[in-house]
Amino acid sequence: MTKQATADDKKSAGEKRAYLDLHEHIDALRKKGLLIEIDRLINKDTEMHPLVRWQFRGGIAPEDRKAFLFTNLTDSKGRKFDIPVLVCGLAGNNEIYSMGMGCKIADVRDTWLKAFANPIKSCPVENAPCQEIVYTGDDIRKGHGLDDIPVPISSPGWDNAPYTTSSHFITVDPDTGVQNLGTYRGMIKAPDRMGMNTSIELRSGGYMHWQKYKAMGKPMPCAVVLGCPPVVSYTSVQKVPEIYDELDIAGGLAGGPINVTRCKTVDLFVPAEAEIVIEGYVSTEFLEPEAPFGESHGHVNLQEYNGVVDVTAITRRKKAILTSWISQVTPSESSCIKRPAYEAAQMLHLRTNLGIQGIRKVVTHEPLTALQRLIVVVVEKNMPRTEIWRALYGVASFRRAEGKWVVAVNEDIDPDNADATFWAMCFRCKPHNDVKILHHKDEGHGPRSMYDSEDSAVLIDATLKETLPPVALPKREFMEKAKEIWEEIGLPKLRPESPWFGYDLGEWNEHLERQAQLAVQSEYWKTGEWCIQRRRSDVGMNTELRTLDDEPDYTIVRKERADRRVR
Repeated sequence: MTKQATADDKKSAGEKRAYLDLHEHIDALRKKGLLIEIDRLINKDTEMHPLVRWQFRGGIAPEDRKAFLFTNLTDSKGRKFDIPVLVCGLAGNNEIYSMGMGCKIADVRDTWLKAFANPIKSCPVENAPCQEIVYTGDDIRKGHGLDDIPVPISSPGWDNAPYTTSSHFITVDPDTGVQNLGTYRGMIKAPDRMGMNTSIELRSGGYMHWQKYKAMGKPMPCAVVLGCPPVVSYTSVQKVPEIYDELDIAGGLAGGPINVTRCKTVDLFVPAEAEIVIEGYVSTEFLEPEAPFGESHGHVNLQEYNGVVDVTAITRRKKAILTSWISQVTPSESSCIKRPAYEAAQMLHLRTNLGIQGIRKVVTHEPLTALQRLIVVVVEKNMPRTEIWRALYGVASFRRAEGKWVVAVNEDIDPDNADATFWAMCFRCKPHNDVKILHHKDEGHGPRSMYDSEDSAVLIDATLKETLPPVALPKREFMEKAKEIWEEIGLPKLRPESPWFGYDLGEWNEHLERQAQLAVQSEYWKTGEWCIQRRRSDVGMNTELRTLDDEPDYTIVRKERADRRVR
């Protein structure tokens, strides 16, 4: 249940908060050595995003990625800007993300689960930092409008304008009064006009509100937040039921209410510690051409008609910092921000809504696939087959555009390693028994097909269904010792990929273990003597041999695989 705040809760914005604002977060990154500050002149339209993009496309390990703060900006016409731009400052890697969340990396998922279960109503405040400077009317059209904000071009050579990528659009349901917070791209069109793409295929709250205002024949009030406390940004990308204001979920994430303040020209509340707020109305009478723009599905979104915001006010902090997310081809900062929340929402759906036991985690595949198309469900080893299939169907049906390929694996498979997932699919799955196709799936976020507007989903049970021989890698203790030697002699840094050591999958026994121990003790001649004592001439090549621990001799076995099934 949402915890309610009353008028008596109104306070000053200077009072203690349960969360960091953006400036405090940047200070924390600086102290942690996770911030690269660029003070050389950078062209925001041709150099900024390509520079930061290299840490996602240049073989840089995720843990080595950093946040970038650009403080000396120009454009191709030589115009200078006094607002710094932070790129990858919210989710360049997991450590940066967890710092913004205010928790350890290992606690991110559980923190999201608690936030969903315990939203906290935001708290109105006076004297909000986001309104230290206010521009309206002629000020917007004469140098203090959108042209004064250094919005970069994300994909130079393709995008037809600068687009805000970390822009959090706030709208309100005219029927219920519940606000919605959603992250949509915003095309800079004029000092007092910007585009709005609400991604209707994702059933966004902003689009549903726009439809209601259109039916009423009224323009839709809107506020666009550029830069804010990290927990607000993390929540803005999440899809939650329409009964919730995402700012309340952000409060649950922070463990305390988010400070909000009323806008100057529209009847909406925005985060009090926001850096820049654009106020205005979205026309419900006209749509305008918008895009091309590079999208998260890895292709350029071609031109289409979308909404347009007529700006009525721009408010900001005196020392505002603009955030710009690296989006487009995944992995990116945008996908790193979305991923933990998406996975937590799927977990909550399977465990709580559907009551499925044995779910260990849900992992959305990130590189190139943009989180929504390939989803891996990790389940306990002996989970009933009926529950595995309920989980697969549950993931595919949770949101209309998610889950084109849904794969169930056991805990020994690292779902972040595509090779390990393919390995499970190859040796733990028989397509005629373990694969189902769901027809009539929504096409979702991606290049639109010109020949088929529908899609489908493939569900794959790649879990263990019988015992198997051990994984053919050295046992853990030998690999760990070898790693010590590797590091001792100064070889390049290792990044272990699962599986990186061998382990049993049910068909190892004490007899085989004894022979393996003799081998590592360099006593393998004893095994050779054992072999010669058991020579036979009445068997064929590749006849399987099983030694029984309680017998001095051995038994020839020709068992069917079905006899060794564990369920």
